[in-house]
Amino acid sequence: MLLQEYRPFNVDKQLVEASIKNNKSLVVTGVLQRAEAKNQNGRVYPREILEREVKAYMEGPVKENRAMGELDHPESSVINLQNVSHNIKRCWWDGDDVMGDVEVLPTPAGNILKALFASGITVGISSRGMGSVSENLAEGTVEVQDDFELLCWDFVSTPSNPDSFMHLVRENKEFKSQDKYKKVNGILGEILCSHGFCPVQ
Repeated sequence: MLLQEYRPFNVDKQLVEASIKNNKSLVVTGVLQRAEAKNQNGRVYPREILEREVKAYMEGPVKENRAMGELDHPESSVINLQNVSHNIKRCWWDGDDVMGDVEVLPTPAGNILKALFASGITVGISSRGMGSVSENLAEGTVEVQDDFELLCWDFVSTPSNPDSFMHLVRENKEFKSQDKYKKVNGILGEILCSHGFCPVQ
């Protein structure tokens, strides 16, 4: 079963603007995932399982400079290189939080992500993995089981966890009004048109 876990990612807007102005790579830091906490889907990731998977991720994809993720979740366990937007450079623990340094890549999807950050748009970070779950009816939770395998972290628009957005300067709240979604869609349309991918009206 494909498992996805969402968190907001906070980014400093001034850092993004400086990166764009100086044509330098952008590295953002934030919470990638939280152990032992119930998310809005009622799912809980045990600390022991996440520790094992983060260690393997650091020793494998991160060390080999291939810890890539996509802009938006695909319905697949395969990372599509055409949609890659970022690369995880480092992971570490802060209490029950998995922290990470994330480099935004100069790919089409990475440029869209950077433009969203520069516009002050709040985006989420979301893990993608394979595994099974076990339901705990008494606590109203679903616990990820020992067969869980972490695949990557993707940037997404709507996280299911509170406090799961990466921002540059200040903490932003999750979008709740249709007007804000329209604004995001307008910005994305402008970005896509600037790359020659204007939608048909």
